[in-house]
Amino acid sequence: MTMASAPTTDALYLLHEGTQYQSYQFLGSHVEERDSVRGINFAVWAPNAKQVNVSGSFNGWDGSNHKMSMSGGVWTLFVPKLEEGTLYKYEIVTLDDECYLKSDPYAFHTELRPGTASIVTSLEGYDWQDEEWLATKTSNQFLQQPLLIYEVHLGSWKRKEDGSFYTYLELADELVDYVLERGYTHIELMPLEEHPLDASWGYQVTSYFSVTSRFGSPKDFMQFVDRCHQKGIGVIMDWVPAHFCKDAHGLTRFDGTPLYEYADSRKGENPTWGTQIFDYGKPEVLSFLISNALFWMDVYHIDGLRVDAVYSILTLNFDREEEDRITNELGGDENLEGIAFLQKLNAVVFSRYPNALMMAEDSSSYPGVTASVEHGGLGFNYKWNLGFTWNTLEYMKKNQAERCEAEDQLTNSLLGAWDENYILPYAHDEVVHDTKSLLGKMSGDDNWQRFANLRVLYTYMIGHPGKKLLFMGNEFGQMDDWHSESALPWNLLAFEEHQQFASFVTQMNHFYVGEKALWELDHDTSGFEPIGEEDKSDGLVMFIRKAENDDEHLIMICNFKTEKHEGYRLGVMKPGSYQEVFNSDKAEYGGSGVVNDTTLLTEENACQGRSYSIMLNIPPLAAVVVKYIPQEG
Repeated sequence: MTMASAPTTDALYLLHEGTQYQSYQFLGSHVEERDSVRGINFAVWAPNAKQVNVSGSFNGWDGSNHKMSMSGGVWTLFVPKLEEGTLYKYEIVTLDDECYLKSDPYAFHTELRPGTASIVTSLEGYDWQDEEWLATKTSNQFLQQPLLIYEVHLGSWKRKEDGSFYTYLELADELVDYVLERGYTHIELMPLEEHPLDASWGYQVTSYFSVTSRFGSPKDFMQFVDRCHQKGIGVIMDWVPAHFCKDAHGLTRFDGTPLYEYADSRKGENPTWGTQIFDYGKPEVLSFLISNALFWMDVYHIDGLRVDAVYSILTLNFDREEEDRITNELGGDENLEGIAFLQKLNAVVFSRYPNALMMAEDSSSYPGVTASVEHGGLGFNYKWNLGFTWNTLEYMKKNQAERCEAEDQLTNSLLGAWDENYILPYAHDEVVHDTKSLLGKMSGDDNWQRFANLRVLYTYMIGHPGKKLLFMGNEFGQMDDWHSESALPWNLLAFEEHQQFASFVTQMNHFYVGEKALWELDHDTSGFEPIGEEDKSDGLVMFIRKAENDDEHLIMICNFKTEKHEGYRLGVMKPGSYQEVFNSDKAEYGGSGVVNDTTLLTEENACQGRSYSIMLNIPPLAAVVVKYIPQEG
């Protein structure tokens, strides 16, 4: 015996209005009890289907005896005595009498590829132990606190000897401690929603509410996040609302019509990625996407989302040939519905999670990405500064003779460092597809110079205003491109130069986290002051970073040339004592060992526009950080 149960009138009203932000609570499959009988209630939005049936392991994949009933575009069916673990799909009969099987868009768990069935799963009952982490968040925690992110692809961070994946539970033991010991504040996970193709890295999704089965169960993933929080590590997940893959069991033409995607193929297809584009003008799609963003925070305690491919949401003509370009009703190429979606997304997320991290991966020059929605912005609290990434790496590829003429390429990002709340990312895209690793991009006659170049670049990054992100493998000097089908080359740590470089990155990370001057005023121009920027011939880039208490200030001296400077006179803010507190040229890091190991006393000798100065040695291809020592009393 089967019984249908429709969602409430209020729930349907909000769904169709585009303001149902917890639609996962009634759509999908849910364990329920009716008249003292436990079973599963199924509900799916498919307004244009002629009929929808539930087909699964419990009925031999023949849904003819499990027909659903429709109310307000949502089909429902309660099947008594079904249990968790049941495999199922929706049997869609279209208006043209075609019949095919679709995975549940709201499924909480999905078969491991190549299987595509949804799995009835309850997310209730996990005993969270992260109360202390949740209680210590504040509304300004991240803008005025250090944010140092380790970006990870779980499938290739490490692999077992037989090539199989580490599980969420194994990663909770090993990866979390690794990240903690190396000073990172957050882990960013490349997309974990279920996806059919490993090579897509999770960026082409079929089941947005299913954490991928590749590494274990939903509750295993809860334990991974819980362990991160217990160790004081935040968790960010890459989220992909820009497009979805065309696999037949997924969202594409879900009820026989373009349901989740735009009906106009010019708007509904991404020609570069071969994917479908969400219809941001459809209220039910907005309810789906915003519910999904909140779902990861509600259910899995995720601390924030890095929103992928924002540029492709903002424009109608992303990667479109000139002859194929389209315009909006105002004559421009902005996707007005996509812009409104992003504004609504951020407004809703921050209304419920004021301390969330919402990060835009946006390669466009669209203004106000991190401005508030109330002031016409998109409402994110961070934007990836991809211009910083691309320009600094292009500079670091140049040989010594070319660098003087190209210094603007390195430093122009300092002119616009406060245009948005920026994150400075050296992410996975910079080390894949024959682009070389970061170490491989460095110029130099030998490995010593390449490692030295990477050390000075990293130190420049931690000094540059903005939060920080580094992709896995770059912390120990991976030599080759990143390959997602195999583990990182951990064997490199058997070699001294990689051990030394890994030690450098660890100590640099802890130094960054421990110094307020490097992050407290990241997004305030008062926290930065340039030094000697007019001279581009010496390869030196120098500036001051300040905390709110400007006695807590650091001077960053970065030398991007192979010549060292002995007895260099440097203008300083205040008279008194200074001390070298970080030096990328230390012998223990593989450097040449040019350090300043005595207190640096000021002289009343004007230099670089300042009344006082100190004398210090600046090593080749290295960065030195000097700290002001306030006088006691």
